[in-house]
Amino acid sequence: MSEVALLGIRHHGPGSARAVRARLERLRPDVVLIEGPPEADALVRHAAEDGLRPPVALLAYAADDVSRAAFWPFAVFSPEWQALRHAVTHDVPVRFCDLPATHQFAADEPVGQAGASADPLARLAAVAGYDDPERWWDDVIEHRRGDTSPFEVIAEAMTALREGEQPAQRERQREAYMRTVLRRTIKEGFENIAVVCGAWHVPALAGKLPPATRDAAVLKGLPKRKVACTWVPWTHGRLAGSSGYGAGVRSPGWYHHLFTAESDVTARWLTAVAGVLRDEDLPVSTAHVIEAVRLAETLAALRDRSSAGLAEVSDATLSVLCSGDEVRAELVTRRLVVGELLGEVPETVPRAPLAADLIGTAKTLRLRRDALVRELDLDLRTDGGLARSKLLHRLRILGIHWGTREPSATRGKGTFRETWQLAWDPSLEVDLIAASVYGTTVPAAAAAAVRQAVTPASPLADITAAVEDCLLADLADALTDVLRVLDERAAADADVAHLMAALPALARATRYGDVRGTDLAALRVVAERMLARVCAGLPPAVRGIDDEAAERMSTLVDGVQDATTLLDTDARERWLATLGELVDAPRLPALLGGRLARLLLDADRLGTADVEVRLGRVLTAGVEPARGAAYVEGFFAGGALLLVHDDRLLRVVDDWLATIPAGVFDEVLPLLRRTFGAFAGPEKRAIGERAAALTGTAPAVRGEPGIDTGRARAVLPVLATLLGVES
Repeated sequence: MSEVALLGIRHHGPGSARAVRARLERLRPDVVLIEGPPEADALVRHAAEDGLRPPVALLAYAADDVSRAAFWPFAVFSPEWQALRHAVTHDVPVRFCDLPATHQFAADEPVGQAGASADPLARLAAVAGYDDPERWWDDVIEHRRGDTSPFEVIAEAMTALREGEQPAQRERQREAYMRTVLRRTIKEGFENIAVVCGAWHVPALAGKLPPATRDAAVLKGLPKRKVACTWVPWTHGRLAGSSGYGAGVRSPGWYHHLFTAESDVTARWLTAVAGVLRDEDLPVSTAHVIEAVRLAETLAALRDRSSAGLAEVSDATLSVLCSGDEVRAELVTRRLVVGELLGEVPETVPRAPLAADLIGTAKTLRLRRDALVRELDLDLRTDGGLARSKLLHRLRILGIHWGTREPSATRGKGTFRETWQLAWDPSLEVDLIAASVYGTTVPAAAAAAVRQAVTPASPLADITAAVEDCLLADLADALTDVLRVLDERAAADADVAHLMAALPALARATRYGDVRGTDLAALRVVAERMLARVCAGLPPAVRGIDDEAAERMSTLVDGVQDATTLLDTDARERWLATLGELVDAPRLPALLGGRLARLLLDADRLGTADVEVRLGRVLTAGVEPARGAAYVEGFFAGGALLLVHDDRLLRVVDDWLATIPAGVFDEVLPLLRRTFGAFAGPEKRAIGERAAALTGTAPAVRGEPGIDTGRARAVLPVLATLLGVES
C-alpha cells in the first residue's frame, strides 16, 4: 500500500520551504511530485549542479509562437526548490504534476501557477482577526522555526474552506491531471510518495481518489501545442507581487534573509540595512544599529509577536536608521526588502542557439548580466569598447534591450565614445527566443532582421535609420542591401519632405568611418544624390504653404542644414546656394524666410547689413504685424545673442514693436512670446538693458532730469510680457 504525504505550501515562503525540507528529511520518500509543468521533467537533473543558482525559473513557450510563454520561478526559499534539491541530492525520482503546458498554451486562459478563485488566506486571516492576509500567513507559517509540521493543519483548513466549493473549469483540469499523475505513480510501485503543491489543491488529492474515468473525461479532447522548456535566470524583483507576478510576495529580500540566516535574524538584517545606507554616504553608526534592534524587538513584544517581523524592522529602520526620512526608507525597500539578486544558469542547460551565442559573446567581452542598472562608458578607439558597442547595437536591432544608449551621448557629434545603461531583465530570455527566427548568431540574426524590416515600401526615414543601425552594428553585408533599397526608394519618392526627414540620419552615418573602419564611399554617394534631389525640390515645395506646414518645413530645413556640415564641401555649397536663391522668393512663408536668413547669416552668406535690410523690409508699418512676428520667430529661433550684441538689429526690432497698433499687439503677442520666452533668463535681461539704452532712456528710470519717468515706466509691463519676465 502506497503512503502519500501531501505537503500544502505557499509557492514562495521561507517557513514553508524550511518545513518542506525538514519533512522530506524525515519521510525519505522514494519519489517526489511537484506542482509544475511536466515538460520540465528532463530539466530536473540540472538542479543538482552548483551552476544553477536561484532565483531561477522554468521557461516554457510555444514552439510556433514565442509570445505564448510562461515562467515558473524558484527562489532558494521556494518550497518547490527545496523539494527539487532534496530529490536530486538523494537520487530520488522527481516529477512535475501540473497540467502540461502543451494544453495550457493551446487554451485562451493565462498560463502558469494559479491559486483559488477567492483568496483563502484572506478568509483564514479574517477568522484569526487579521486585516492583512500576508501578515497572518507570515506570523503563522513563514516566521516559524520550530519542528512542528504545519501541513496537517493547512490541509484541515483548506478542506474546510473548499467545502461546497465548485472549482472553475481550468482548476478542475489541473487537479484532474494531478490525480492522474498520482495514480500513475502509485501504479508504478512507489510506496512512499511526497506531493508538494499549492495548499489549495491538497483537498483535491487527499483520501480516496475518484475513479480514473472521471478525471479522464475532464481531460478528454484538450487541445495541444508543441512546447519547449528551459531554465533561465530570475530576479528577486520579479518574484515581488508588485511586478505583476500572480504568486508574488511583497518582500523577496526579507524572505531570503529569513531562510538563510540561522540566528540573530533581526540584528543581521538591520546591520545589512546600515550597510545600504552607508553605501550612499549616509551617517549610520553601530549605536544606531543597536538602538534599531532594541526598538524592533520591543515592538514585536508590544504586538504580541514571537519575533520581529518585516513590519517591526521596517518601523525601526524608518525611525532610527533613516531618522524618519521616507526617501531613505524607500531606498532600503528597493535594495533589501525586495532586492535585485539575479540567479545563474549553467552552460549545460539547453538553450536556443542565439541565446547560447549571446552568452558566449558576452562572456568573451566581459559583459556581466546584472539585474541592477549600471553605466557602461565605451571608448570606441579600443578593440574591447568597439566590440561591446557592436554587440549592444545588434541586440537593439533585434529588440533585445539589454542596454539603453544614453540620450546625452547620442546628441553630440563625437563618435569615439558611447555611454550605455545596462540592466538584464528575465523577460529578455523570451525576446532572445523570439529573435531566434532570424538566425543562430547575434550578427547573422541582426542582419536578417534589418533586411526583413527594410523594403521598397518602407518610409525613407526608416530606411536611413536602418543604414545608421547597420553601421553602428557593423553589418556590412546588410548595409549593401539597405543602400540599394534606399537609392531606389529615394529616386522614386517625389515628396521633398520625406527626403529631408531621411537625410540627417544618413549624414550622421557618414561619421562612423574613422572610428569603425567602415568604407563609406557608397553611403556618401547615396547621401549626395538625396541632397541633390532636396535642393531641386525644395523651392517649389515651400511656396504658398500654410503656417503649420511652414513650421514643419522649418524643422526639416534645420535638420538638413546640420546634416550638410557632415558631408563634403561641394554638397554644403549646393545646399547653401539653394537657400540663397530661396530666401527672397515670392510667396515664401514669413517663418521660413526668417529661418533661411538666419541660417545664411550663420554660414557667412549674408552680412549683418543684408539682414538689417530684410528685417527692416518685413518689420514695417505696411506689412501685416503677424507676418513680421512670424519672420522674427523664424530668424531668432534658437538663440538671442544677435539681439544682445548687434544694436542695429535690436533697433529694427525695437522700432517695429513700437509701431504695432495697440489693437493688433495682443494678436501678435503669443507669437512674440513663443520666440522671446524661449530665451535664457540672462539673455532676456541683457536684451532689456540694451533696449532701454537704445534711446538713452535707461538713466531716466533712475530719475535723471529731462525725462518723463512716468511714460518710461508705462512701457515696462509690456516689455516684461514680451520677454516673459516679471515686471
